[in-house]
Amino acid sequence: MSPEIAETIALQALAWLVGNDEVLPVFLGSTGTSEVELRQRATDHEFQASVLEFITMDDAWVKDFCDTINLAYEDPLRARYALPGAEQVHWT
Repeated sequence: MSPEIAETIALQALAWLVGNDEVLPVFLGSTGTSEVELRQRATDHEFQASVLEFITMDDAWVKDFCDTINLAYEDPLRARYALPGAEQVHWT
């Protein structure tokens, strides 16, 4: 996946997150991010990666997000790893 496509998916994920009244407070509370900071950091690749990483923590969020924009379920995680500064973690 190209960084440009990954950034587009990340921005779509951020828009989905902001529009989700149930998930947004969880994100804000768990990250300590403010709504002002959401706007300020929207184009920051590391922040975009954190949004994608957060969404991929819950299968229901992934399905809801992907179904909303007609995206394959594996694409949010692929996008997360395609963003600069978000290298894949190897656990072995």
